[in-house]
Formats: sequence, C-alpha cells, structure tokens
Amino acid sequence: MLVQVALPVPLYRVFDYSLPADMLALPDSTIPQIGSRVEVSFGRQTLIGIVIAHISQDDSSVPANKIKPINKCLDAEPILDSDMLKLAYWLARYYHYPLGDVLAVILPSLVRQGKPLDLLITHWRILPHITDDDFRANANKQKQQFDMLKLHGQHGASEDVLLLEGMQRAFLKTLEDKGLVERYIQPKQAPTPVKLAKMPLDLNDEQKLAVDAIIAAHESDTYTGFLLNGITGSGKTEVYLQAMQAVLEAGKQVLILVPEIGLTPQTRARFASRFAAHIVLLHSGMTNTHRLQGWQDCRTGHAQIVIGTRSAVLYPFSDLGLIVVDEAHDGSYKQQDTLRYHAADVALYRGLQYKIPVILGTATPSLEHLKLVDDGKLAEYQLLTRPGNAKPATMQLIDARLQSTHQQAQDDGARYDTGLTDAMIGAIRQTLEAGDQVLIFLNRRGYAPVLLCEACGWQADCPRCDAHLTVHYNSQAQRNSYSSNSYLKCHHCDWQAYIPTVCPDCGSQNLDAKGMGTTRLSENLHAIFANPQTSKELYPIIQIDRDTTRRKDSWENIYEQINKGNPAILVGTQMVAKGHHFPNVTLVCLPNADRGFLSADFRSPEHTAQLMIQVAGRAGRGDKAGRVLIQTLQPDNELLLKLVKDGYLSFARELLQERQMMGLPPHRHAALIRCEGKTLAATTQALKDAIAHLPNAHNLAVLGPIDAPMSKKNSRYHAQLLLLAKDRRQLHHVLGQWWQPVLALPSAKYLKLTLDIDPVGW
Repeated sequence: MLVQVALPVPLYRVFDYSLPADMLALPDSTIPQIGSRVEVSFGRQTLIGIVIAHISQDDSSVPANKIKPINKCLDAEPILDSDMLKLAYWLARYYHYPLGDVLAVILPSLVRQGKPLDLLITHWRILPHITDDDFRANANKQKQQFDMLKLHGQHGASEDVLLLEGMQRAFLKTLEDKGLVERYIQPKQAPTPVKLAKMPLDLNDEQKLAVDAIIAAHESDTYTGFLLNGITGSGKTEVYLQAMQAVLEAGKQVLILVPEIGLTPQTRARFASRFAAHIVLLHSGMTNTHRLQGWQDCRTGHAQIVIGTRSAVLYPFSDLGLIVVDEAHDGSYKQQDTLRYHAADVALYRGLQYKIPVILGTATPSLEHLKLVDDGKLAEYQLLTRPGNAKPATMQLIDARLQSTHQQAQDDGARYDTGLTDAMIGAIRQTLEAGDQVLIFLNRRGYAPVLLCEACGWQADCPRCDAHLTVHYNSQAQRNSYSSNSYLKCHHCDWQAYIPTVCPDCGSQNLDAKGMGTTRLSENLHAIFANPQTSKELYPIIQIDRDTTRRKDSWENIYEQINKGNPAILVGTQMVAKGHHFPNVTLVCLPNADRGFLSADFRSPEHTAQLMIQVAGRAGRGDKAGRVLIQTLQPDNELLLKLVKDGYLSFARELLQERQMMGLPPHRHAALIRCEGKTLAATTQALKDAIAHLPNAHNLAVLGPIDAPMSKKNSRYHAQLLLLAKDRRQLHHVLGQWWQPVLALPSAKYLKLTLDIDPVGW
C-alpha cells in the first residue's frame, strides 16, 4: 500500500510514498490515516505533509523503485477530518492554488513544523494565602505584576496571555522564587453548558423578524445565508446575541469574524457580558503556542464562542452551529497574498458544508452581496430604525468653494491653513463646549503626503516605488531637525530617509510639506483647541492611526481614554470606521472623504461611500443626536448627492445598475493575473505570451496587459491582466486548462505570476 501526501510546495500535484517495512508489519490501525501528518524526504529536504489518500502500487504513476518510504508518522489519529479536507479541496479548486500550499495556510505554524498537538500550556496563579501585605513597600514593579495577575482570579491565566498583556517572564519567575505565585498545567475539562450572564434585551419588530428566521434555519439544520442590512446603531449585535443563544443552548459552537485585531477585545467583552462560556480569540497578534491552543480548542469543541479575524474561518470545528461575519463589506476580509481567499465567501461555503446559518452583518453591504440577494442566494433582513428614541445622524454638505479654510496664527506670527472651513471649526467648538466629543476623519496618516521644493518643483519620491514619500514630524520643533521622529517614509515599502535641509536638485532651502495628514491636522487642532492663548478650555486631541497604535496596548489605552466621555477631538484614519462604539461622539467631520468619487478605479465610489457611512455612523450612537459635516469641493456631484439625500442602499442600487450596463463585477466574474519582475518589459511580455496560450473560443473578455496601478513597488515592476466572464463556470473551466501551463512558459521562468479570483481592486 502507498500513501498520497500533499506537501507545502508550489506544485499542483500530490506525491506517492511507501510505508517502511517495520510499519507494514504492524496492525492496520498503525498505518498513517487520511488527514494525519507524516514526515517525508523531498529532494534534499525533510518536509511535513498531510496524507490525503491510500492507494495501491497499481494506481501509482511512479515506478516502484522510484518511490521513497515515509520517514515517520506524526499522528495516531487524523488532525484534519473529512470536512476540513473537503474545505481544502474546494479552496484549491476555486482559487486554483496547490493543495499542499492550501493545507499550509490552514494549519497553524507549530502544526506545520510537526510539533505535537498536546503542547502543555503553562499557567500562573497567585497562591491562596498571599495578600498585598506580602510585598515590601519598595517592590513597586513586582506589585504591579502581581496586581495584573490578580485580575485573572483564582485560576490565573496562561503564560502566553500574561505576556501579551505586558507581563515579563523574569518577574513571574521572581514572584515564584519568593513563594508568591505558582506555575501549573491546567487540565482539559469538558465544556460546561453555556449560561446567560445577562438577560437579553427586548427586540423591535425588525430585529425579531431577523432573529426568528435565523433560529428557524438553525432548528431545521439547513443552510441559509442572511444579509443583515442594518444602519449603524440599529441593534445588529443584539440580533447576533439572541441567535447565538439558541445555537449555544443546543450545544453547538459559534464563530464570529471581525475585520481587524483591534476589534477582538471589545467584541469579546460584549459577548462575555452576555454569555458565561468558553470564549477563544484568534488573530495574528498571538504567539504560535497560543494560536495552536486556540486551534485545538476549536477542533475538540472546548471553544464555545470563537472570535477571530480573517484566518479564523479556516479553523476546524467539532460542532459548528452558526457563523457571523461582522462588517461583512470590509476589504480586510480579502487575503492579498498566498491563498487569496475572501473570508465572507469561505464562511458561506462552510455554512453550506455544515448546513448551518451564516449572517453577513453590515450597514453598507457590498454590491456583490446585494447581487446575491437579487439572485436569491442570500435572504436580506433590514434594520432601518435605532432602538428607543435614538435618531440617525443628520448629514450636511459644506461647500468649500464658497468658504475659505480656517487660517491659524503660529507662535512666530505666520499663518497656516488648517484645511477645515470656518463653519466646520465653529461646529467643532460648539460641540466641545456642549461637553461632547468630535471625530474628524482623514484617511492619510503622517504629517503631509509630499515634500516639495517651491523653487524648482522637486518632490521627495521613493527610490523603490512609484510613490511620494510621506513627511513625518512628531512635533513642530522637529521640522528642521534630524530627530529619529522626523523623517520621510514610503508607506508602501517602508523605505525611510532624513528630511533634507536643502533641495537635492537646485540647492534651495525653500522646501515645504504640502497637503494634510493626521499628524499635521492634530497639530493644527491643538493650536486652536488646546492652546491657552486661543481657547478658554483646553481639549485633548487624540490621534488614531497606525502610527499611534503600533505599540502594544496603545489602542486599548486610547479606547479607554475616549470612553471616559470627556470632551475631546478624535482625529483618525479608516481604523475608526470599523465597528468601534464611541457613545459620546455627536459630531463627525469629513473634510476630504469624497475625493474617491473621482478615482479611476470603478470600485472607488462604492468603497468611498461605505467608508463615509461607516465613519458617519460613529455619531449619535448614544442618547444624543448626531451630526455629520461633509466638506467638499464638488457639492453638485450626483453620486455624493444621492448618498446624502437617499442613503447608502439607494446609492448602492444605482451603482449596481451602472455596473450591469458596463459589464463589470458583480455582473461579471473576474480573475486578475499579476506579474512581477525586474523590468516592466519582461512582465508585460510574459502576460502577452499568456494571452497567446488561451484556449480557442474561450469566450472571455481580456483586458490588458497593462501596468499595475503602482507599476513599481519595492524595486520590482508590476503588470496585470484581467479576465472577465459572464458565467463563473466558464471562467473556472478556462483557468483549469490554462493557468498551470502559463506558469511553465519560458518567459515566466524568472518572474512571479499570481492569480487572484474575485479581486477587490485592480
């Protein structure tokens, strides 16, 4: 007998291996089972693979004398059941990706490395007789670590969790040596029935209709995909919670997907306040050991509620009963490298696989999901009212053509442009004086997007990309210094440089940072609202972007500061649009958000509108009325007016009709081929050769090859080719015949070719 093994190599095939003589002499139960790991020799390498089939020598295309034996079997039982293998096969077929590489994406790092699944997780807890009095008065650091551990109660917490929270292993060891804490291995216990920690809220008619439909699908053991289309603050989370209650009470597991890591702690807190259950978090910020533990908890059924980012949809479950994809429109659910899957699409497939309901929740559904509703493949339930007396925020356009932007005097007497109109500045001041918070959305981090020489027109460009270098200052004093906090940076390849004091082309000192980023806007607002010379009250300016939330716990600290409720101005990028709850924000300002309506990318109006509505939804989520100000230079733009007057759904329906007229997704099915190499000529030629090898009568629209939107990135050149088809099956039929031969073309030998099914941008 032979075993067929899928290996983590970029080859569209599996490999036949024999069993060593000593293994053949043992009972059949010791033979590597389908879904188990084996260690094998592959060329000069030793690799870990997954057994996917047992075959006879007669069924193998490899001569018997060429077949190597496996080195060893790593698992007595399969680590992947038949459902997980079916998922892997589907991913490989749909995304035209090697099966072995698909399995490498599905498996946690330690599993891929061949580590045992039953890794012992060290826990730490305080000894029962220890009190605060056991610490010397000068042992402040040890006392801080002790207090952190004390928050986890009598059972303590795993070492991985404590390290993620900022504790230090050395301090834990010191506390152990002093007899204050102990380490132990927590035995696995069967999950206890889920209990309600808090009673459910009363539902309005719209919510009840949705909950009843979801529970009916659950009780009938049938797959139904639900589009829960609810305006911000309409109570989508309560629908999730009450649907989850029915599923959890039936002893099944629930998977909650969120678009980014920053949402997992607050999502966990929300669900933990309702259910006394074993909740597992899964995201890329965890250690490998912690992720393996979570993977095992999902697989064995110990995890009752699983909250995770994109990759959690690929985890194994013992008895999954419901999947919720929160903020289902979000682009973060699309993987942009390796296996380019979309988590919402995979969630729908897994719902079909397990015959369970799947909820796609959003205030701004994607056009793809609206098309699925029209095709009868998703059941739509709308939540158009906010619970209680809460009213949707009112939206108002400010015509920036008719108003000059606010000019603010600097300490040296010079004046600078804040980028905000006087009307917007006045509204901000009025809101702060009323004791409320303001959110200003600017989707551009850094100080300014470009450094320009006003004498000769030189611009600071990235030497490795087709992009300007962003100017970064942390304070006004650093503008002419060589501080490590004052620099030019490419936001595409991370290349950095000092800010020059003179123009490298003409020698002029007349260099100016042009445009506005979050740092510059925060500095300008600080001069107006946090300067005792210009403001009676001093209001904090809180900047929220990747630069200010990069450090561990930084986002949690910012979130805590915001939720104190004191008057403040929040300046944020698209991070603030992703489901965060700011109950004291009553004014949202969008100074430049509508520029995406003029982009050449046909998806840009959809994504711009989604972003605007999501940010606008942060206003008036509590009992107070909310207001949204949109500062624009194009107040007559038909799309903008449609969005403001008629709302997102009407806007999206109009876009859907336009896409149909233009023959664009979601009315066509797309595959994008990207080619990367040392020269643009080589990448373009490879794509031309690929077109020449398309089968006759392929019946596809072929667009390209053309330069990628950023043709040079990280010193590599990029071109692309787009294939469009009316029929999805026809597209995949052609790709199945064509893609693997394309990878073997001579012109593609030293290039990187990738295939993206259902791309979200090109």
